[in-house]
Amino acid sequence: MHRLTAARTISRKPLSSTFIARRAVSTSSQQTQQAGSFARTAAYASLLVVSTGLFAVYYSDCRAALHKYIVTPVIRYTLDPETGHRLAVRVLGSGLAPRDPVPDDEVLKVELWGEELSSPVGLAAGFDKNGEAIDGLFNLGFSWVEIGSVTPKPQPGNPKPRVFHLPNDSALINRYGFPSDGHVAVLSRLRARLPPVYPYSIESESEDPLHGAERASLHAGKLLAVNLGKNKSSPPDSIVDFVTGVRTFGPYADALVANVSSPNTPGLRGMQSRTLLEELLAGVVAARDEVTAASSNKHRPKLLLKIAPDLDESEVADIAAAVRASSGVDGVIVSNTTIRRPSGISDPNKVEQGGLSGPPLKPYALATLRTLRGMLPASVPLIGCGGISSGADALDFARAGASAVQLYTAFGYGGVGVCRQVKDELATLLRQEGKTWSQVVQEAVAQTSLKETVPQGADSTFKAEGGSESQESREASIKLLVDEAEELKRLLDGLGERMEQRVEEGVSVAGGKQYVAVTPPPTES
Repeated sequence: MHRLTAARTISRKPLSSTFIARRAVSTSSQQTQQAGSFARTAAYASLLVVSTGLFAVYYSDCRAALHKYIVTPVIRYTLDPETGHRLAVRVLGSGLAPRDPVPDDEVLKVELWGEELSSPVGLAAGFDKNGEAIDGLFNLGFSWVEIGSVTPKPQPGNPKPRVFHLPNDSALINRYGFPSDGHVAVLSRLRARLPPVYPYSIESESEDPLHGAERASLHAGKLLAVNLGKNKSSPPDSIVDFVTGVRTFGPYADALVANVSSPNTPGLRGMQSRTLLEELLAGVVAARDEVTAASSNKHRPKLLLKIAPDLDESEVADIAAAVRASSGVDGVIVSNTTIRRPSGISDPNKVEQGGLSGPPLKPYALATLRTLRGMLPASVPLIGCGGISSGADALDFARAGASAVQLYTAFGYGGVGVCRQVKDELATLLRQEGKTWSQVVQEAVAQTSLKETVPQGADSTFKAEGGSESQESREASIKLLVDEAEELKRLLDGLGERMEQRVEEGVSVAGGKQYVAVTPPPTES
C-alpha cells in the first residue's frame, strides 16, 4: 500500500529562477501597457471634451461660417421649404440656438416713439407666426421682433405646398394664408415669458400685466410687436378681428400691427380703401385707448398699419389721408409681399401663386415708401420692409425716409448670422459717410415728408383793443401761405415731369377715370 501511494506521488520540482524572472517581466509589461492604455484613454477623452467645448463655442456664435455655408444650405436643399421653416423655429425656440455676442455699433442707434433701440434692424412678421421663438430671435441681434400674423380663431391656412424657394433670385413665394394657433395659444406663450410673480411681490407688480417689466420685449433697447390678421371665415369688410386682437394683445406687446395687405387672404387688401381703412383705424385706436386706460401701468402699445407695395399713387394718397385723419396711428410698415412678377426673375418657381419677397420686391417697396413719405408728416415714422438683404439695402430705405427696417427672406437664405452681417455692413457705410443712422433718417425725413401746417389763427395773438391781429401774427400767416404755395408748386412740378415721362414711355392715360397713376415703374431686378 505504501509503495502504491509512493508510486502515485507526483514529484514537484522547485520553480526555476528563469521562469520567475519571465513572470515578473510579464507582470511589469502588463502594468506598463495598462498605464499606457489609461494615458491614451485620458488623452482621447480630454481631446473630445476640448473639441466639444470649442465646437459648442463656435456653434453658439451666429457669425460662424458653419451656419451660413453648411447648416442653412443643408436645410434648404434637403427639406421642403415649410418643413425647413418649422425646424428653424423649433431650434430657435429651444434655447439651444446660436447667439449674437457682439454689441451694436453706436452709429446704429435709433429712437422710435421715445424708445432708444440699439439698431434699426428688425425681423418682419411671417417667420415666427405663433410666438414660439421670440427670445431666440432677440438673441440673434434683432432690435424689433414681429410675431404673427395671429388670427382670433385657430385656422390651418391654405393647402400645401404653399411655400416655394426661388434660389436663382434669392427670393421666396408664399401663399400661407395666415396659418395660426389663434389668440388663446399665442397669448399663453406671451404670458409664459413674463417674469414670475411671487407671493411677496409688491402689489403693483402683481396687478401689472407685464409683471413689472419695463417693456413687453423683456430686452433693453428692443421692441416686441404682434401682427394682427383676420380669419378667413370673417366678413371681408369687418374690423372685429383687428379690434379683438388689439384688446387681447395690447397689454402684452410694445407694438400692434394691423395687417391689411396680405395677398393670400381673399378680400383683405380691399380694406386699404379709404372708407374701410378710416373705419378700421378708428376702431383699433379706440380699442387701444381702452386697453391703456384699463392698464394698471398705463402701458400704451404703438399702433401701426402694414400696406402692400402694389398700390398706385392715388391709393397711397388715400391711405395717407386715412392715417392723417386718425390721430392715434403711430406708424406705417411698407411693405408686404407683391403679387407682381418682375421680368428679371428667372427661377422656374416664379409661376407659383402667392406673395413674392426678396430682392425682386425691393424696387416696389422702396417706390411705395418714397411716395407715402411725401404724403405723411415727419411725426408718423415709416418702417421699411421688402428685399433688404445688405447694409446698402438698409441705407437705401433710410435715405428714402424709413426710420427702421425689417428683414424676412434674407434671414431664410443667409441664416442666423444675417442680422449681424447687415448691421456690420451698415455701420461701415455710415462711418464712411461720417454720419449716424439717425442723422441720415432725419435729413431724409426733413426733405421729403409732408410739412405739417398750423390751422389759420391757431397761434394768432390779438391785441386787446379792437381784437385785430398783431404784426407778428400777420407776418407769420403770410410766411405760412408762402411756404404752402412753394410746396404746392413743387408737387405740381413733380407731377408734370412724371406725366411727361409717362407720355415719352408710350403709356396711354385711360379716360373716364378719377385719377391717373403717375408713379414711375420700379426698376426691375
